Amino acid sequence: MNRKITTKELVLSGLLLASGIILPMIFHLVSLTGPIALPMHIPVLIGGFLLSPPLALALGVLTPIISGLFTGMPVMFPMAVIMAVELGIYGPASIATRKFKLSVIPSLIISMITGRIAAGFTVAVLVQLFGVKMNPIMFVKGAVLTGLPGIIIQLIFIPALIYAIKSFIKMSIKRA
Repeated sequence: MNRKITTKELVLSGLLLASGIILPMIFHLVSLTGPIALPMHIPVLIGGFLLSPPLALALGVLTPIISGLFTGMPVMFPMAVIMAVELGIYGPASIATRKFKLSVIPSLIISMITGRIAAGFTVAVLVQLFGVKMNPIMFVKGAVLTGLPGIIIQLIFIPALIYAIKSFIKMSIKRA
């Protein structure tokens, strides 16, 4: 299982990372805030289906950190840290598609659930280590309820985007 990372995977990782930084800025321009629409989650979840697990993990961890550094969204501590863990889990969690032969939607739901659980655990750790004034259970509950529009957007658009991207990649391989 020690395979090399291809140039296509690196390029796709870079494109998804850039999308994860640009999409939230676009959403904010049209008054859709990140906690509601979850625009940063979209490229990371897509990466979980198209990239190797190590690259998907890196994409999930780096996207909120780099976005926080360059744009101030999310705020670096504690939100970017919490999101780095949550989004970092999204990529490898979508292994269910490959490992258990699940279709995209169940795998997407599993990824979202495991990511939210990881975010809750991260909040609990930050409360213990740094005295962050958050309740882990209320944080997860609030993230799910506030992010419901974004979750619906993800469940509708990500399967279609995955199919389109995979079809495009197959066509480009045939041409090469």
